Amino acid sequence: MEVHFDAELWIWDARRTETWTFVSLPSDISDEIRELGGPRRGFGSLRVQARVGATIWRTSIFPDSKRGYVLPVKRAVRKAEKLDPGDVARVTVTILEL
Repeated sequence: MEVHFDAELWIWDARRTETWTFVSLPSDISDEIRELGGPRRGFGSLRVQARVGATIWRTSIFPDSKRGYVLPVKRAVRKAEKLDPGDVARVTVTILEL
C-alpha cells in the first residue's frame, strides 16, 4: 500500500525539548491502515518507506489515539529538505509489511 498526502510538521508535546517532529497521516488513510489488520510491531507500529521531497528513508508509523497514524520525520530529512515545524510537506508512505 502506498499513499501520498500533504501534512504539516509538528513537535510531539511529550518530548518538546527533544524536538521529536512528526506528520499525521490523514484520518481516512489511518482508518484504511487500521482496517488492513495484520501483525504490528511494538507500540502498534508498522514498517514503512517514507519520502519527503527527494529524501527517502525507512522508519515506522505509529498509531496515536488523537491523530490516527503518525510518521516521525528525522532531523536529517528536515535539514535536507529545509523543513521546520509548521511547514507543510508532500509525503509518500509505502507500507512494507502487512
